[in-house]
Amino acid sequence: MTAREAILRDVRRNLGRAEGATPPPPPEPRIRIPEVSREDRIARMLERVSALAGKTLHARSAGDAVEYVAARTAGQTAVASNAPFLRQIGVTELPGVQSGFTDERNLREACASAEIGITSADYALADTGTLVMMASPAEARLVSLLPPVHMAIVPAERILTGLDELFSLHPLPASETSSMVLITGPSRTADIEQILVRGVHGPGEIHVVVVD
Repeated sequence: MTAREAILRDVRRNLGRAEGATPPPPPEPRIRIPEVSREDRIARMLERVSALAGKTLHARSAGDAVEYVAARTAGQTAVASNAPFLRQIGVTELPGVQSGFTDERNLREACASAEIGITSADYALADTGTLVMMASPAEARLVSLLPPVHMAIVPAERILTGLDELFSLHPLPASETSSMVLITGPSRTADIEQILVRGVHGPGEIHVVVVD
């Protein structure tokens, strides 16, 4: 008997199974969605983003959100995604903000040279301060991943409590989109000599604006 066979034998024995037996079906998933008010979701979301060195704003109106974006994009190059919400509140009309890309090559070139990428988000998770980005023509991945600064403008009603609530809405995301990216704070790594470095694998600065 090889070492591998011995290990598997011991595992079966501890599980009370015989060799060749069919394993029982897995238990039903237990999804727990807590009751959390909208204001508490917003507060928790912004608190978690701030704890991760992100910059935040609770905008009480669309005008406040656009004013924040305008102040931070002034004199800089910015690319905005095709998210309808950004167009609806007027972000795409700001000076210096490029948007409306339909050609992938043009989008890639614009994102490679832009200083700021502006997106909305499909959802946000309050318990971890995470942005949920489902790749689509409206939210191309490049906009949130390539420029050194990522600015996300999120309607308050899209803030979920956490992953349980997200997967209750989208149990099979792979059947809906080519990728679902979860962004939690600025990009960071400590692989080299355990020294924390931001911005290695994505934006080193992130802004989250929640719009009521």
